[in-house]
Amino acid sequence: MSSKLRFGIMSTAKIARNAMIPGILKSERCQVEAVASRDMNKAQELAERYHIDKYYGSYEELLQDPQIDAVYIPLPNHLHKDWSIKAAQAGKHILCEKPASLTEEDVQEMIDAVAANGVLFVEAFMYRYHPKHARVQEIIESGEIGELRGIHGSFTFNNAQDQHNVRYNKDMGGGSIYDVGCYPISAARMLFKQEPVAVTAHGFFSEEHDGVDMMVHGMMEFGGGLGLTFECGMWTYAKCSLEIAGTDGRIELPSAFGWERMEDMAQIFIHTAKGSREEKVGIYNHFALQADALAAAVMDGAALPYGPEDAIANIRAIEATLRAARSSSRIVIST
Repeated sequence: MSSKLRFGIMSTAKIARNAMIPGILKSERCQVEAVASRDMNKAQELAERYHIDKYYGSYEELLQDPQIDAVYIPLPNHLHKDWSIKAAQAGKHILCEKPASLTEEDVQEMIDAVAANGVLFVEAFMYRYHPKHARVQEIIESGEIGELRGIHGSFTFNNAQDQHNVRYNKDMGGGSIYDVGCYPISAARMLFKQEPVAVTAHGFFSEEHDGVDMMVHGMMEFGGGLGLTFECGMWTYAKCSLEIAGTDGRIELPSAFGWERMEDMAQIFIHTAKGSREEKVGIYNHFALQADALAAAVMDGAALPYGPEDAIANIRAIEATLRAARSSSRIVIST
């Protein structure tokens, strides 16, 4: 194996062009070996933009390249399962965009294929690799805000005018829960260190957008009386925040799932009876950190921070939330 983990990029999607490829190029232990698209011209254009030597006009060709160790899959959600399974069968490690797929059954098939072929699988929730989230966990465990009581998360934006966007195609896995609601759900699971037991949700579904959920308000129940309240939407004012409430204080992350671009920007706000303060953890590219975590697992045998079992638990919670939103009811999440 090369001294670096060699990635093949499966698609010229916007997140690959503007986030993941630049992240890999800034990483310590990874490199982009090739890009692929069903349109050879798009693949060539992207390769030339980032000075990548190889490009392919099909995903099959990319998987046949013996010099590629891992693939990044930012395809539309409904294609994640098939191409993850094909990548596993080709012996490639997999970094797959969230959500891993559309159903728990699909994700289980993916994980079974990964296990059968001896490769690693990571669901690409890049924000979890930013050190600010580890710092939040430290603050919680220090007792500064007392005992945990609840979390509120918001991830919204307004792109409703782009009706041809894949986010507004039900069969392709469109909708705000799959696209952005999955972030506060995964964050609550991460911070509470347990899985939810039930969820109640109410959604706005737009026939102008193929009947997908354009806005959802939800409440997710965890053990010990803990709960997550959240909102996610694609037809409302943009917000990307997380608030953790304790008996003696609260923590705010105004840019919980995005990444900061200015060195002097405060990232964590802590409020207690003693007053308020802010912390700056530093500016990091969490896409680079995510890629390096997979490289450490592949090349050093390090444990994955979030393995395939996490993807199973996450899609279980997501599916339940979507069912709850469609019925405006409470859904028990079975394990």
